[in-house]
Amino acid sequence: MSEDIKKEEVTEEVEATEAAETVEEVVSETPEKSELELANERADDFENKYLRAHAEMQNIQRRANEERQQLQRYRSQDLAKAILPGLDNLERALAVEGLTDDVKKGLEMTHDSLIQALKEEGVEEVEVENFDHNFHMAVQTLPADDEHPADSIAQVFQKGYKLHERLLRPAMVVVYN
Repeated sequence: MSEDIKKEEVTEEVEATEAAETVEEVVSETPEKSELELANERADDFENKYLRAHAEMQNIQRRANEERQQLQRYRSQDLAKAILPGLDNLERALAVEGLTDDVKKGLEMTHDSLIQALKEEGVEEVEVENFDHNFHMAVQTLPADDEHPADSIAQVFQKGYKLHERLLRPAMVVVYN
């Protein structure tokens, strides 16, 4: 039995030696430096591809997060736009003279609750101090004078609203020009 083991060991050594000689022949036929350079180039190429893929994945994740945040931030935009005409009607109703105190109080409470709900969602009125074409729509102009400088607002026909920094509806105003 030990003879069989020795024969196997000798056979394995011979096969290993023959394999080593074959590798040496292949290496001696092709210059070693070019193989190393080729391997380094391939490694560099794979590293570049990996880094590009990794950067692209990070960009995709960043864009998805930003988009998710935008959707969350402006989720109530359509609802706010739908509520604004009703709020305008409430304000017109409050301006009517001759309302009983109970009716007026009920309208004011409804108006205040709608305004508060909109504020909680980030909706606020557009300021109407000076005319800004980004937030106001001039529907009429009046001549400017000493008391009323140019680009000041004379009258507001319809309030404007914005959700955070996004304009929902411009204010319809009369402007001194």
